Amino acid sequence: MTREGYRADLDDLRSDVRALGDDALVQLDDGLTALETGEDDLAEAVIDGDAAINDRYLALEGDCIDLLALQQPVASDLRFVAASFKILTDLERVGDLATNLGRYALAAERPADEVDVQAIGTDARDQVSAALDAYEDGDADACRAVAARDDELDAHCQRASERVVRDLLEGEAGDDSWAVERVLDDVSRLLLTIRDLERVGDHGVNVAARTLYMLDNDPELLY
Repeated sequence: MTREGYRADLDDLRSDVRALGDDALVQLDDGLTALETGEDDLAEAVIDGDAAINDRYLALEGDCIDLLALQQPVASDLRFVAASFKILTDLERVGDLATNLGRYALAAERPADEVDVQAIGTDARDQVSAALDAYEDGDADACRAVAARDDELDAHCQRASERVVRDLLEGEAGDDSWAVERVLDDVSRLLLTIRDLERVGDHGVNVAARTLYMLDNDPELLY
């Protein structure tokens, strides 16, 4: 392969990783919308769409392996391919978590109104989007900014979980065992939703951490 072809393959990998991330974020957006509106068709589309994310993830992992095996990159190029390989896994997991939201939306009898799930989801989404920008632009400062913002998302999720539990303890379901079971199911789904959105933000931090290591050989955010 010519040097120009090799550089083109690296550029294509960068673009393809970004595109996979953008598609995973579309899945996340749709999952959040399904939770808010209760649209079963949209929730099912999110669930069905996970297969395409998984297929592209595996294909791009194959591209990374080919680059490592056939081109034997060194120094910054090696870090770029290795970081991209790791980042792909985080983006695939964002797609999986979006699929979870679709399943929660199908199972819920009504949209959650105890906490602002949409606000938490937006914060988590922004973490991943900012990390993808940093990866695409090669911006080390933006990587650190993503990691610094994660504490805010974690705190938001903690407050939301505490609110859900407090409302459960203060609520009354009466003596109706079926009503109690429905309440517990709703609470469990809501707590899982909050947990999954926090994990979306964590994957954004992982993308930023790998990008910083790729750019500056700096493991600061990896631990």
